[in-house]
Amino acid sequence: MMTGTLTSVLRSEVSASRLHGAVRVCFLIDRLSRAGTETQLLALIRSLDRRRVLPHLVLLDGEDDLSRSLEPNDCPILRLGLSSFLRGAPLSAARSLRRFWRFHRIDILQTYFLDSTYFGVPFARLCGIRSVVRVRNNLGYWLTGRHRSLGRWMGRLADVTLTNSVDGKQALVESERLHPEKIVVLENGVDLERFPPLPPPDTRRAIVRVGVVANLRPVKNIDGLIRAASRLSSRYPTLHFSVAGNGEHRPELERLIHVHDLTERFTLPGSTDDVTGFLAQQDIAVLPSHSEGMSNALLEFMAAGRAIVATDVGANAQLIEHGVSGRIVPARHDDALAEALSWYMEHPAEAIKYGQAARKRVEAAYSRSAMVNRFENFYEQLRMK
Repeated sequence: MMTGTLTSVLRSEVSASRLHGAVRVCFLIDRLSRAGTETQLLALIRSLDRRRVLPHLVLLDGEDDLSRSLEPNDCPILRLGLSSFLRGAPLSAARSLRRFWRFHRIDILQTYFLDSTYFGVPFARLCGIRSVVRVRNNLGYWLTGRHRSLGRWMGRLADVTLTNSVDGKQALVESERLHPEKIVVLENGVDLERFPPLPPPDTRRAIVRVGVVANLRPVKNIDGLIRAASRLSSRYPTLHFSVAGNGEHRPELERLIHVHDLTERFTLPGSTDDVTGFLAQQDIAVLPSHSEGMSNALLEFMAAGRAIVATDVGANAQLIEHGVSGRIVPARHDDALAEALSWYMEHPAEAIKYGQAARKRVEAAYSRSAMVNRFENFYEQLRMK
């Protein structure tokens, strides 16, 4: 898959590594998309200081147009052509991967998602990769018994399991019986340059807009938000809702919108490449999920300086201080969602103050540069072990 030009680039990259003594990290993921985990990985690859860490990217599949369009242009890339670790030509893919690791003298392998972890972690051990890291940022709410068993095996084979929240670490301890010392929490960050401070919402608007950025999956609880909107519709006729995202739950959500007579006030415009522009149009941002680790969407809501309602799952209550930088409500509680939105409607000036406090919070602790520095320090410390 390597052209002559790419081979020259890779040789230059290896020379640079020898000169600077950078840690050589290979990231292995199924494919690229615009979902949260993939977005965070691509941001990390773009932002790493090449004097400290040299990134390499391997895609288990990645042959589709979207994945190819998202590939970084300043990082060696290998596509293995496997739709899963059991499909395609796994032996040929393994040989290609071994050559790639040897050529680049990889120090650390870091895997994402199940198939890439099942394929990459044992094979890295066989190939003698110095340090093996797997990432599991979700709380494992959907894992089957088989996947939980495999997860325990992967956790023992890997040197470290990374997660992005304290709740994620606790879930790993409980479900996989991993020793806490084998789990490291590295929190996400948001690119503040993508979110220059937005003007506060205009309290004189004829329409008050509530926005969500989420994949349309049951765990995101957009159906609960629809029910909350229904409770508020007669009391607040100026309240309008919009959810930017796509997914398998869309037909059911469209049905619910129709059942609750919200077709003029609750829209599903699809995915957006311009999250900043979407949030700039919103007065209130909501994260109604049943389960989260550390939510990238919530960090973006904070960076945009919007009044926020979020359910008390994962790291949400760590990011948002209730009554200061947003409102935290119990999960699976439609009435609580409705009450928090009603509070903002009755206190528009406080809503603006909450949004400003959220922006200050994310600037202080969850910038992209702070996240990247956490990863760079982690890789350097891991290599020294």
